[in-house]
Amino acid sequence: MNIEAEKAKSRKRLAAALNHRQPDRVPIDFGSTMCTGIHASCVDALRDFYGLEKRPVRIHEPFQMLGMIEGDLIQAMGIDVIGVLGRKTKFGFAIDKWKSWEFNGQEVLVPEGFNVTVDAKGDTLIYPQGDTSAPPSGRMPEGGYFFDCIVRQDPLDEDNLDPEDNMEEFVGVSEEDTNHFAHSAEVAEATGLGVVASFGGTTFGNVGDVPGPALKHPKGIRDVTEWYVSTTSRRDYVHKVFEWQCEMAIKNLERIFPVVGDKVDVAYLCGTDFGTQTSAFCSVKTFDSLYFPYYKRVCDWIHSNTHWKVMKHSCGAVSKFLPSFIEAGIDILNPVQCSAAGMAPEELKANFGDSLVFWGGGVDTQHTLPFGSPEEVREQVLRRCEVFAPGGGFVFNTIHNVQAGTPLANIVAMIDAVHEFNGS
Repeated sequence: MNIEAEKAKSRKRLAAALNHRQPDRVPIDFGSTMCTGIHASCVDALRDFYGLEKRPVRIHEPFQMLGMIEGDLIQAMGIDVIGVLGRKTKFGFAIDKWKSWEFNGQEVLVPEGFNVTVDAKGDTLIYPQGDTSAPPSGRMPEGGYFFDCIVRQDPLDEDNLDPEDNMEEFVGVSEEDTNHFAHSAEVAEATGLGVVASFGGTTFGNVGDVPGPALKHPKGIRDVTEWYVSTTSRRDYVHKVFEWQCEMAIKNLERIFPVVGDKVDVAYLCGTDFGTQTSAFCSVKTFDSLYFPYYKRVCDWIHSNTHWKVMKHSCGAVSKFLPSFIEAGIDILNPVQCSAAGMAPEELKANFGDSLVFWGGGVDTQHTLPFGSPEEVREQVLRRCEVFAPGGGFVFNTIHNVQAGTPLANIVAMIDAVHEFNGS
């Protein structure tokens, strides 16, 4: 097999799927974004399975402890997509200057700014910008596999709330940032794979970011429950935050696009969730009045100035929001949580398959992948591909990240099943 020739096909394969044309094979993504990745422990197991060089896995996304899927594993798994990630982690330190760390008995490599302590309960605490003199912003319970944000909200003075306090993290990209994106996009394009870029700054209320894990002393409304309350009771406040964020995001895109240009195929918009297992966090009316205007402005800029497609992540039962997503200019839905209410694959494909690309939905990561048999995994993967693949508009990925503890045999069964469907 000519490896370079096969790689060159990957970007064309992704382009066909994104434009609702039938590709030669279903494109496969693992690792291009922070919600399409694989836990470090599973990456390590996959490297062993494929007989790759034994070396510590790099943790490029410490919040969820996602492992970097490097070139040799990309080739072994038959992945078609690669990511361009930001220069810093969610905790605000740069992804560089690797050092060793032991994690549940596994040696991994973490960035230099990954500084942690262990408290009296045995929990691991991580610090904003790697500064251990600041209050910790994340906690991993003893024996856990990822971090949770620590809420560090000062008592609220209702009469003196200032929206600018929730704006401090939304700043202009630096020259260091643009240089990083330019270099990363060039390296990604050279692989011949499809390229997804996460430029940041467009979270619009993502509760994983509301607590300000990268800030040493966050101000404003930082408690997740209080933030949800504010979307109803302090809507003017939230609008002002989103307005600032939107303006800054577009200014940043105006600086980033000239240095990455057509090297990028997909722009990851945000990970704000609107669905639960059975319902939604808000009504369509609330979405259309509070979130839609800002999504549309960003999407309009992207579609007017680039050829990029726009990816929106939202877990849960979001079928009722999909017409609004489409009208806002969102091209791609991830992770396609088929187990949630109203998210049956057949209905999604029939009702929205001409307008949305389904990036995910390939196998259930709550039940089937972690707890089913390899044959059950295979059957579900083949069925999902049969539903989503016809006519393009489908990129295979799991429903969110592959979690720690997932049996290696099931992960391999999943990968093999996609290749079986693809006839390879």
